Amino acid sequence: MPLFSPKSWFDKSPLVPVLRLSGASGISSPFDPGLNLASLAEQIEKAFSFKKAKAVALQVNSPGGSPVQSKLIFNRIRALSEENEIPVYTFVEDVAASGGYWLALSGDEVYADNSSIIGSIGVISAGFGFDKAIKKIGVDRRVYTAGERKMSLDPFQPEVPEEVERLKALQKDIHQAFRALVENRRGEKIAEAGDMLFTGEFWSGNRALELGLIDGIGDLRSVMREKFGDKVNLKLIQSKRGLFRRLGVRSRLSPLPADISFTAGLTHDILTTLEARALWSRYGL
Repeated sequence: MPLFSPKSWFDKSPLVPVLRLSGASGISSPFDPGLNLASLAEQIEKAFSFKKAKAVALQVNSPGGSPVQSKLIFNRIRALSEENEIPVYTFVEDVAASGGYWLALSGDEVYADNSSIIGSIGVISAGFGFDKAIKKIGVDRRVYTAGERKMSLDPFQPEVPEEVERLKALQKDIHQAFRALVENRRGEKIAEAGDMLFTGEFWSGNRALELGLIDGIGDLRSVMREKFGDKVNLKLIQSKRGLFRRLGVRSRLSPLPADISFTAGLTHDILTTLEARALWSRYGL
């Protein structure tokens, strides 16, 4: 837009910057950059920089992922909301589950479609055990460590009960922090539902509304027009990344770190793509 724009001088339309939070948190793949604070910080800061903004709207579509990245993004949004005294509204698209629901809680009010998937307030770790397979095909695995627990939960070794218990204790700590956040943000709205909300189960938007996990059924445009009038200006905040970066594609022409080969980079992309795909598939998506 030109520096001197008569239209901008006289435009009295209520402004609502819109942030899209789409993808698995902390997991990037070739065509999905995922969600992490490092890549979103600039957009978040910009969304709250408009002095005339009536609110900031979040479009959330995430099956979860890293609880740390979800928490970091949540903390930044809440801090800027309070510093600038700008309310935040969340609009769930297909899914806001696990860490995705953590992101949704960034909003002072949360809305969803009646068919959206909401919840999964729990912690999960999954993997495979290959110890019997490598024994069957006659493979010796040779690993040398300093630190007796450095190989904890190694998938090529038989499962050790003590190591599983340590993992469960870690999961319990994270789950308790997640539960405390939900109870703090939703308050009395979830009082009747009680402990059933924290089993890891997930629900449709309609049921989530009954349980108090969201505040209403509705889409971004309809709700924002209802709150701020038909002329509300919904301004999508995008990053300044180039085309390939926006698509989440890492250029294979750019040099890779000296200790990472082309094959290793490709293998990483395949594995992270599968990991992200597995998260989405949990919810039939």
